[in-house]
Amino acid sequence: MLRLSAIYRYPLKSGMGERLARSELDALGLLGDRRWMLIDADSGRFLSQRLLPQMALLQARWVDADCLQLDAPGMPPQRVWLPDADTALRDTQLWGSELNVPDAGDAAAAWLEQWLGRRCRLLYQPSARARQVDPRYTVSGERTAFTDGYPLLLIGQNSLEELSAQVGRPLEMLRFRPNLVVEGAAPYAEDGWKRIRIGAVELRLVKPCSRCIITTIDPQNGQRDADREPLETLKRHRLRDGEVYFGQNLLHPGHGVLEEGAPVEILE
Repeated sequence: MLRLSAIYRYPLKSGMGERLARSELDALGLLGDRRWMLIDADSGRFLSQRLLPQMALLQARWVDADCLQLDAPGMPPQRVWLPDADTALRDTQLWGSELNVPDAGDAAAAWLEQWLGRRCRLLYQPSARARQVDPRYTVSGERTAFTDGYPLLLIGQNSLEELSAQVGRPLEMLRFRPNLVVEGAAPYAEDGWKRIRIGAVELRLVKPCSRCIITTIDPQNGQRDADREPLETLKRHRLRDGEVYFGQNLLHPGHGVLEEGAPVEILE
């Protein structure tokens, strides 16, 4: 039987992931997922592990619906409260999308600048200012927060185990930053799924996920592996049209609840 074996949320884009036993879904994906993002204070460009691998060690956790706590090695905890959705707005770009979203304030920026050693700002994504998913794949105008493009990402547990065997060492699932992990399917079975049901929630798999240098960063220490794995192995086995793919992007109906251990049914 197929089942949902893990749920992961990333409150801060490119920050540390957290495993959840249960999560609500709202219009943008898992509740609270990737609602915060760092940008360069001067250029306005978003910052991620691609440029700053140490962000893998930057922990952001929701204290409650209105407050986030930041933690990082060698730093005292820093709490950040939701900014007003329509004030202190900053312009930024995320993979071609123009965004105008609120800034979280000087205290959060100063804390982050001290740890990262560079000028930056922390931004928040209110639902009302979310961007639309690529219109080539959306059918109902679905929107997303500060994800790379889609509200949810799914990976099969046996796909990771197959890739680990090819690389020659166990790989951490968090290298690939999925939201949902499904257990019990053959390796890469998710490549052929179009619609699934997890518990009572129906989801559409719309596009394979292209992978980048972030997969080579060890989530335990925030350092890139010198052998560039698993990206090199993915290039040999999962290359298509100049991109390497691992995992599937999903769209969802907007609301629902997902729980670890829930049965997974392939509808199409």
